[in-house]
Amino acid sequence: MAKVLIAPSPLDGIEVDFVKVLKDAGHELVYPKKGEQLSESELIHWLNGVTAVLAGSEPYNEKVISAHPQLRVIARVGVGYDAVNLKSATANNTVVTIAPGTNQGSVAEHAFCLMLGLAKKLVVQHKAIEQGKFPRGTNLPLRGKTLGLAGLGRTGKAMATRGLAFEMKVVAYEPYPDLEFCKKHDIKLLSWEDLLKQSDFLSLHLPYSKESHHIINKNTLGMMKPSAFLVNTSRGGVIKTDDLHEALKAKKIAGAGLDVFEEEPPGKLAIFEMENLVLTAHMAGVDVQSRDDMALSAAHAVVDILNGKWPAEKVVNPDVKK
Repeated sequence: MAKVLIAPSPLDGIEVDFVKVLKDAGHELVYPKKGEQLSESELIHWLNGVTAVLAGSEPYNEKVISAHPQLRVIARVGVGYDAVNLKSATANNTVVTIAPGTNQGSVAEHAFCLMLGLAKKLVVQHKAIEQGKFPRGTNLPLRGKTLGLAGLGRTGKAMATRGLAFEMKVVAYEPYPDLEFCKKHDIKLLSWEDLLKQSDFLSLHLPYSKESHHIINKNTLGMMKPSAFLVNTSRGGVIKTDDLHEALKAKKIAGAGLDVFEEEPPGKLAIFEMENLVLTAHMAGVDVQSRDDMALSAAHAVVDILNGKWPAEKVVNPDVKK
């Protein structure tokens, strides 16, 4: 029997399939019951005696990992792993896994929620009506507009089919495109610069890397249409926040919807005072269905690895296998 830490607060107190999978395998489940994301010091504390963790966005950095040589598995309840220091995990012989193919529908729906909120002035109208006003007027359609997708992986594809259902023209930037998918759905592939210039709604679905760090900055924002909206449900670090703030103030773009931030939680930032901004708390990928699917995938990864099986399609640091 192993101790398994259930770190993400959305998994606290729910009896769904992932719980049964872990308990049936004989493992003891540990819950922090904090109600929000664990800090570095809290994570170090809760990992004491833990063999595997179902991980959210907590900071699995070198300090955390090196404090726990007994930790065998970090199973991300998600498809990204930028909160995990992969080099430290590998050095510690800790397997890091993700849950591929589990939350692209949730992210796509949420991105459209942000797009619609911006186009229909949802937050602005809500606040005005709360104050006793009734600001009727025109808003913007999605139909007929160009949806630009920065990234055409699983989530980008989910965005594309939904964009077509909204009668949008879909274009994309993708270094390794699925040409068959593009042909089937009449999606035009563009260069990065042309995507910026042509998009009425630019939705970011890029992995975070050295190459994508602050890829949205003063220069790239300057290439966008003044009427364009930017939506980010990928990773906060792909946008230079101060440059976006300046672009919104100067009306270089029409608005932005952010689900992710450079630091999380972000605290109170000056950009948050902008009216042409819609914010959510890094929850695009965790609707009820995707939450359960991601947790179940992570639980299976933990059970497989602790039983000596190797879920190759989920492992992101395969060097640990040897």
